[in-house]
Amino acid sequence: MYAYIDGRLTFKCPTYVVIEAGGIGYQINISLNTYGKLPADERCKLFTWLHVKEDAHTLYGFIDEGERRLFLHLISVSGIGAGTGRMILSSITPEEIQTAIIKGDVPLIQRIKGIGPKSAQRIILELQDKLKKEGSASLIDLPAYSNSREEALAALVMLGFAKNAAEKALDNVIKRESESLTIEQMIKSALKVL
Repeated sequence: MYAYIDGRLTFKCPTYVVIEAGGIGYQINISLNTYGKLPADERCKLFTWLHVKEDAHTLYGFIDEGERRLFLHLISVSGIGAGTGRMILSSITPEEIQTAIIKGDVPLIQRIKGIGPKSAQRIILELQDKLKKEGSASLIDLPAYSNSREEALAALVMLGFAKNAAEKALDNVIKRESESLTIEQMIKSALKVL
């Protein structure tokens, strides 16, 4: 619902911040990772996710899009809720979490408060392939696309196609077409091949 909130930082503590935007103060729960990277000046921008439950609507904020995507991956795991996801991001850096999941480092994940051996194994089991599928494109960094082909490739990978297959399909499409294609046209043509 809310992609990000950009405004004046009016209150900051290790568990939440208040950002005033458009005359409204938003209380946003954050991880220690986000807290440590918040700017010292009053202006800030947090990427957000709204958690809706029967009894509460809670905003979670992240310093960058990569941290938010990792959080969403974590809470997609059975038994991992928003509070536990925030605890994971507060215990070790997002880069360390991603590396631990890809390498299957159960002891490192298990050291996080509230994560037992079964939960650690479940996180690895459910997320390892997803994170590996993204290949060299790190979850943590927003990709900086140097050309349309790279952006189309990233979109196909996000749709669930293997990176190698998507690259081959895009290369075939680009070779076949003599005129320059838009990103949307590249993706649609590649989908027909895949």
